[in-house]
Amino acid sequence: MFPSLKSVLAGLAIAALGATGALAQEFVFKLHHLLGANSPAQKNMLEPWAKQVEENSGGRVKIEIYPAMSLGGRPPELIQQVRDGVVDLVWTVNGYTPGLFPRTEVFELPSVFRNDIKATNLAMYDLFESDLKQEYKGLEVMWLHVHAGQAIMTVDKEVHSPADMAGMKIRIPTRTGAWVIEALGAAPVAMPVPAVPQALSKKVVDATLLPWEIIPPLKLQNQIKYFIEGHNQTRIGTTTFQVSMNKARWDSLPDDIKKAFRDASGRDWWGKVGDIWRAGDDFGISVAEKAGRKHIVLSEAETEAFMEAVQPVVQRWIEEVSAKGIDGAALVEKARAAIAANTAAN
Repeated sequence: MFPSLKSVLAGLAIAALGATGALAQEFVFKLHHLLGANSPAQKNMLEPWAKQVEENSGGRVKIEIYPAMSLGGRPPELIQQVRDGVVDLVWTVNGYTPGLFPRTEVFELPSVFRNDIKATNLAMYDLFESDLKQEYKGLEVMWLHVHAGQAIMTVDKEVHSPADMAGMKIRIPTRTGAWVIEALGAAPVAMPVPAVPQALSKKVVDATLLPWEIIPPLKLQNQIKYFIEGHNQTRIGTTTFQVSMNKARWDSLPDDIKKAFRDASGRDWWGKVGDIWRAGDDFGISVAEKAGRKHIVLSEAETEAFMEAVQPVVQRWIEEVSAKGIDGAALVEKARAAIAANTAAN
């Protein structure tokens, strides 16, 4: 007996579903990062990007996100994990591996970065091929970005001048952050961001340099009393981040799958990431204020006193990288010009 047309069509439909499922698993990538699953970085940046790549691929790509170091290791090990191919992709802080990305570090410097996240991201995009790419060996960079900048959160002390910070123990994320703290007469204490709440609550540190975006996911409103930034959202430097893929994995991909990633990671996306982080910073302010914490915005004169105090950090960085054969002074001017151009364009 021949099968009915209905049963044949049903069989074809089942086969099609099976084929779709197979296609969906054709390219599976593990993306590892340091913050929690509900952090703004994952919810507002990593998840939308992953979804866009998957859509661009027609369902052939699946990106599995593993938050909070759930695949093992510590945050400073993320770069080695992706270079070794232990994971396919990472989102990480460049400065957790000091000295590996010295050229990109220029965008962290106070007076190079002041307050414009989007313009800084776009400046990094514009200078990537010419000035930054060479230090990402073993990696295929999807995008770079900064956060809203180093603001000051203190356990119990108001800060209005560099003198107010003398002798304080302050958590820093990167070596450029450490130099900022030293220039202000305080003692830097290095630690990854997940360790900050306990360090503040136990008074291991008196304060931390961080943007407001991190307040809600780490519940820092429970540990701080004051959070301080400069006039017109001026910050004393920032932190650079990357989302990168293992280079061998990238090289193994067919051109259409590479295109799916590239189309989701173009210049517009680098700029949009700046908008995402600005919105996250604004939300962090609202959370801290609702918890009764005091948001201190320095006057123009107070802000410039801070900027003057940390200006030696720029020269220190220039000397540091110049010893490695990098024209630090030229790169500072190039980065400032690229940020200015993108600020004017926004």
